[in-house]
Amino acid sequence: MKRMIYLIPKAGNLKNLKLIPDELMNPKANEVTIQIKAIGLNFADVFCIQGLYKAAPKENLIPGLEFSGIVINKGESVNEFNIGDKVIGVTKFGAFTTHINLDKNYLMKLPEDWSFEEGASFVVQALTAYYAIKELGNIQSNQIVLIHSVAGGVGIYANRIAKKFNCTTIGTVGSRNKIEKIKNEKIDFILLRDDTFIENLKNILANRKIDLLLESLTGKYFKPTFDLLAPQGRAIIYGASNFATHTSFPNYLELAYKFLTRPKVDILKLIEQNKSVMGFNLIWLYDKNEYLK
Repeated sequence: MKRMIYLIPKAGNLKNLKLIPDELMNPKANEVTIQIKAIGLNFADVFCIQGLYKAAPKENLIPGLEFSGIVINKGESVNEFNIGDKVIGVTKFGAFTTHINLDKNYLMKLPEDWSFEEGASFVVQALTAYYAIKELGNIQSNQIVLIHSVAGGVGIYANRIAKKFNCTTIGTVGSRNKIEKIKNEKIDFILLRDDTFIENLKNILANRKIDLLLESLTGKYFKPTFDLLAPQGRAIIYGASNFATHTSFPNYLELAYKFLTRPKVDILKLIEQNKSVMGFNLIWLYDKNEYLK
């Protein structure tokens, strides 16, 4: 069948993203064909297009990790879904298209009270938050959790999970206008990342320490917040928004400077201070479908 795809012939510039026609084969026995209604847009997609995402192909790339849509065809081994079902899907790239074939194991039915937009923006962000805070962070009741970029999708889900454990949550934002957007999220403290950030954070903590640090910036705020981590505390790194660019192509001189000045950790001090640093990229868990479920 005919479909339209957003293709990056060569990564490195947003302007290389082109909408072109393509031919989609019939679904395999265990695949479902979905007419896509909404696509999730993540930092990873921008990094892919700009050639900054190691896990992504550098040529002939169709970006996109998550989507929602309607089942229009299926293979003979698929009994879990029917034509007309509304579904959510996650794919290892390829969602920037009008139609897609996907293994049934990477699909779930869209909840009846969810819009397509809500479905398309759920999986990657929610799984990232859960894996960071529960699987790696080993969150415990009544801990203090610092969540950078708390107004983003991962940050919002991370706060909701932490509150289930009755934790004190401290969220950071990069601009004041984001504070209003998350006023109903039951975040205990929201701090603006400005020149007074560390002082304000210390005032909130008083004599306490951070038990769990969720780090998605990898910039100048890592060390001062890591220094406030308690013994047995864990820093979970899952993003690098400090390397994001606001132009259609990367500023390589600026990126080189940020790379050379990126935060570094003394592994001997980790032993001395009894702290942990862990990083992950959800894309490497894609093939572990049963684990993700």
